[in-house]
Amino acid sequence: MLACASLFAQEPVVGVDEPEALFHDKNPKSNANKQVAYHIMLDLLECNHWNEADKWLTAEYHQHNPMAGSGRDGVVKFFSARKPTPIPAKMQTKIVAVMADGDLVMVATPRSFDDPRKPGEKYYTTWFDMWRIKDGKADEHWDGQTVPMPNAAGRGR
Repeated sequence: MLACASLFAQEPVVGVDEPEALFHDKNPKSNANKQVAYHIMLDLLECNHWNEADKWLTAEYHQHNPMAGSGRDGVVKFFSARKPTPIPAKMQTKIVAVMADGDLVMVATPRSFDDPRKPGEKYYTTWFDMWRIKDGKADEHWDGQTVPMPNAAGRGR
C-alpha cells in the first residue's frame, strides 16, 4: 500500500528567487515584449493599477479567458473591484518561467488548489498567461481558465 501512495506524491511548483530577471532578454524585441508582460503582471495583476491599463493593453484587447470580456474596458471592468496597492521594490508574484517568441510572451506561475481527492489538502500545478504584443501593448490574451462549476447555492465559486 505504501508503494501505491508514493505514485501520487507530487512536488510543489515554485517560482524563482529573482523573477524580475526573467523579464529581460538579449534580443531587443523580446526584451521590449517581456517588459510589457512584466508591467501587466506587476502593475495590473499584482498591484491592481487598472487605471493605467491603457499603458499596457490595446483598446481592442482580445480576451480568450471565458470569465472576462474582450476589449480593454471589459478587462478593466472585470478587475475593477480590486483595490490598488503600492508597487513594491520586488515583485511578490511567484514566477516559474517567462518565454518570448516573436510577438508572443508566456508567463508561467505556480498555483495550488484544494485537492478534491483529499479534503483539507492541496495539489500543485502551473498556470500560464500568454499575450500577443502589438505596437508595445498586449493585444490578445490566453490562459488556462475554465468556467467554474456552480456551488450548492447555484453560484460560481
